[in-house]
Amino acid sequence: MTGDSTDRSQLTNPMKPKIIVVGSSNTDMILRVEHIPQPGETILGGRFVTAAGGKGANQAVAAARAGGDVTFVARVGQDGFGTEAIAGFQRDGISVEHVRCDRTEASGVALIFVSCDGENSIGVASGANARLSPADVKRATAVFRQARVLVTQLETPLETVEAAVELAARRGVRVILNPAPAKPLPDALLRRVSILTPNETEAELLTGVQVKGDESAAEAARRLLARGVGTVILTLGARGAWVASSGAAGRIPGFAVKPVDTTAAGDVFNGALAVALAEDVSLFDAVRFANAAAAVSVTRLGAQPSAPTRREIERVLRTGGVAGKAG
Repeated sequence: MTGDSTDRSQLTNPMKPKIIVVGSSNTDMILRVEHIPQPGETILGGRFVTAAGGKGANQAVAAARAGGDVTFVARVGQDGFGTEAIAGFQRDGISVEHVRCDRTEASGVALIFVSCDGENSIGVASGANARLSPADVKRATAVFRQARVLVTQLETPLETVEAAVELAARRGVRVILNPAPAKPLPDALLRRVSILTPNETEAELLTGVQVKGDESAAEAARRLLARGVGTVILTLGARGAWVASSGAAGRIPGFAVKPVDTTAAGDVFNGALAVALAEDVSLFDAVRFANAAAAVSVTRLGAQPSAPTRREIERVLRTGGVAGKAG
């Protein structure tokens, strides 16, 4: 599980697997700072950039660049941010047939501080994301019939997430739910989830277990499995991911890198994971593939700009590191 046993042929399937992503699209406004400001503190920042973001959009782009045939179900505003977002999806080969332009709400935006050590603090104005509805999901029923994996998150209304998960479950589509941003979730939803991918903070909110190491990660995962989740992949940042299912459990190590911006690492992980699983890669090797993608992403500034290509992911798997760093 921890060795470099990945079957490379499994990760070079010439037929792109069909993946559907239901979720949010934002424009990220990013300011580099020495440290994340405390309440009431004003600090002078450094470089300011604007980049495409939103957890759903990030995951869709990550999956497309990792080799998936991706359809995105989302809402943006009828504004410049929305127009540019759709153009970006199209450049990455993502189907935008089900990306709707909302007439009443602006596109979502995120305000992000990134510190010199790569940590971040984020505030989000949901805008059109808050109007993504179960009806929008239902309009994409034909796509669900063809998809192998659904990826969704919690930056859109919970009823919309539930509608997507229910439709996927009825169609036999594997469901990856990234429970972010963290919020309580009903057991009825969790029972339909094939793979739940919380980070330490999200796992603590869902289970009450403060994740500090492998032992506490294992306990949090056990509690989530007891609530009906098929498989838990608890992401642990630089330490990799704790994987637990009814058959096995253990930690898949990450790759050693010098972080620049960790903003979208989890999203890149989920997008790459969806591709590997849709290609019928084993669970542990799929997580290693996703770890490699996330490792590349944290070496770059921005959310969608940080998502690596398939070739870049495979290079990390082959060499064991990013830009010469040891794995």
